Amino acid sequence: MTAFRKIIVILLALLTSSLQTLKAQQTPGELLPVQQVTLDNGLRLVILRRPGAPTISFTVQFNVGGVNERLGTTGIAHLLEHMLFKGTTSVGTRNIEAELELYPWMDSTHDSLVEARARGDSVRALELSERIAQLEDSAAVFIESNEFDHILTRAGARGLNATTTNESTVYFVDLPSNRAELWFALEADRMLNPVFREFYAERDVVAEERRMRVEVNPAGALAEAHLASAFRMHPYGVPVVGYMADLQVMSRQDVERYYRLYYGPNNAIVGIVGDLDPDQIEAWAREYFAAIPNAELPPVVTAVEPSQRGERRTELEWDAQPQLQIGWHVPAGTDPDAPSLAILSSLLTGGRTSRLYRRLVLESRAATAVFSSLGPGMQYPQLLQISATPRAPHTTMQVEELIYEELELLIQEGPTDSEMERVRNQISAGSVRRIQSNIGLAFQLVESVALFNDWRETFRYSDKLRAVTADDVMRIARTYLTRSNRTVTTLVKTDNSR
Repeated sequence: MTAFRKIIVILLALLTSSLQTLKAQQTPGELLPVQQVTLDNGLRLVILRRPGAPTISFTVQFNVGGVNERLGTTGIAHLLEHMLFKGTTSVGTRNIEAELELYPWMDSTHDSLVEARARGDSVRALELSERIAQLEDSAAVFIESNEFDHILTRAGARGLNATTTNESTVYFVDLPSNRAELWFALEADRMLNPVFREFYAERDVVAEERRMRVEVNPAGALAEAHLASAFRMHPYGVPVVGYMADLQVMSRQDVERYYRLYYGPNNAIVGIVGDLDPDQIEAWAREYFAAIPNAELPPVVTAVEPSQRGERRTELEWDAQPQLQIGWHVPAGTDPDAPSLAILSSLLTGGRTSRLYRRLVLESRAATAVFSSLGPGMQYPQLLQISATPRAPHTTMQVEELIYEELELLIQEGPTDSEMERVRNQISAGSVRRIQSNIGLAFQLVESVALFNDWRETFRYSDKLRAVTADDVMRIARTYLTRSNRTVTTLVKTDNSR
């Protein structure tokens, strides 16, 4: 064999080895025929054919949520989510020209109402409130309520809904495969021509939601107070549902401006999964969405939570069962330490064999429940939170001390091999369950694109968990679970004897 041929053979062997190694490094999920498309206006789509039942799951995520609000308009992202189901200039109306004529009158009357309340003129405020109600009654003559929902329901839609978090607002629905084009037509119309009708009535609905979540709910009040104490600068400290004072003065124009700022196609990601033809889906996307003009990218969140320099403690009095919530500042969900944090959280409260559940609920019987979580978001530095409900006669202080004792044991001794394997399997199984449905997979693909700009991250998580060692868990526990880095909030039962 000549020297040249020997070189060729060696190169081919190396190439084959490299390809085999690359293939071995890829998860099966990464090899899925996902089609990622970016339109000229910046709209990103992730499309996956998944044969089976003749249905398609659609999600559209706008990268806007509670963190994109300012004091004075808190809750606006969530309220806007509600308003996007009210229809468009062609859906939800019997006479759009007559309907639109009423809204400037309604808006100016609302502005006068806010001014009257600010100067304490209750008589004038009552008159103006009644005038707004009259104008809404006049508009109702021209409104076809819930027509957007009805069109999709008649087409066989299931699960039509939306959700707003700290970092995103997602709209989703399942449709029969043969009605897929309808979704494109309706969604494009909603992006281009929304009408924020029935606004003041819907604002009252959201205010009632706020009341039920927080105002009369001790668990909600505790969670809100806890985040406000932990985050003094970052908007994670502000509730997604908003403050009541802000909701009561928010105007239709406020929502319109917010929509124009954050709902451009270049701030959105669409996920489509199901029994579909990818080429046809892409063709419809270009036909219906390409004409939507892009917008200036909205302002980014620049607020940074300063490092905590000492323990923070907050106490709420409520005529309810005592509760305890502890939070430590930890890195964002995109940080390399995120898988280790997920394992740490699961080691503590993931099931009946977890450390804190076994110590607090089963052995000492000091608590009736204990759980942990990472949040309130993933995009920015967040909290590892532990919540517990004491079992009488045990107090929140006693439960708190037991938690710290167990954490110290974990830091000093580390988790066992069997614990590590259990939680890895537990978290991986949860990840698999989330993507078993088309809608769950669509959610995950979109989230991976939003956070990592790569849909493949959906399928890499299990491998990242496998790479976490007991030493990693001990390191992050030792680094972050310190006294100076923690915020403690307790709900204390009101003494009615006073």
